[in-house]
Amino acid sequence: MTRAVDDDLAFALSLADDADAYTLPRFEAADFTLGWKNDRTEVTEADRGAESLLATRVLAERPADAFFGEEHGDQGGTGSPWRWIVDPIDGTSGFVRGIPVWATLIALMHAERGVVLGVVSAPAMRRRWWAAQGQGAFADGRPCRVSDVADLADAQVSVTFSAGWELLGLTGELTNILQTARRARGFGDFWQHCLVAEGALDLAIDAVEVELYDVAAVRVIVQEAGGAFTDRHGSPATGHEAAISSNGLLHDVVIDRLRR
Repeated sequence: MTRAVDDDLAFALSLADDADAYTLPRFEAADFTLGWKNDRTEVTEADRGAESLLATRVLAERPADAFFGEEHGDQGGTGSPWRWIVDPIDGTSGFVRGIPVWATLIALMHAERGVVLGVVSAPAMRRRWWAAQGQGAFADGRPCRVSDVADLADAQVSVTFSAGWELLGLTGELTNILQTARRARGFGDFWQHCLVAEGALDLAIDAVEVELYDVAAVRVIVQEAGGAFTDRHGSPATGHEAAISSNGLLHDVVIDRLRR
């Protein structure tokens, strides 16, 4: 039986509503305690609580589906070809410092079809993006499309430096890309990729060693907006590598420089 992805998208948007209602008051009141993971990244009970909230709904309303989240891992129907992938708060480092650039990322992936939908909800910014395969991408309900800038010298780019780039010996190449571009910024996390989908940025290079929950939702949004989203080797970005999004016109030249 063919699954109605429209119903799944409506469900994902309602999950985002629930997450926003839980996370935004905690951000505004700074109502959380800060902890640290083994990799020295921040985590709060708001992260864990938001993920538990979404997992409870998914497992109750989509009981045959699997669920995978950043904080609690796999739950539910692990044999299912359908898997919900959630990052409850992408940008926790900003969340804990009072910076409004954080979001809940929700994606639905099929074992053969790949990521079929993605929702990015950033309530402190009052922004939301979403997309479903074959249905285009939307920013706050308006269709969005990548830019048509074809020369890196004319491009507006965002780069996230990380220790992984240094270990690969590519920090200098990233710097060269920034110096070649018309304008360089460091928006970070989900936002840079959503800005590529909107056509506000032409290229975004994420940190090395992003995970599936960091990239699943933004990948389908960028692709449905007409852009490209891969790792630094040009393969589909599924985690454990860097993630690079672009308007597609700049992609090959940047991938060529970062394969070295």
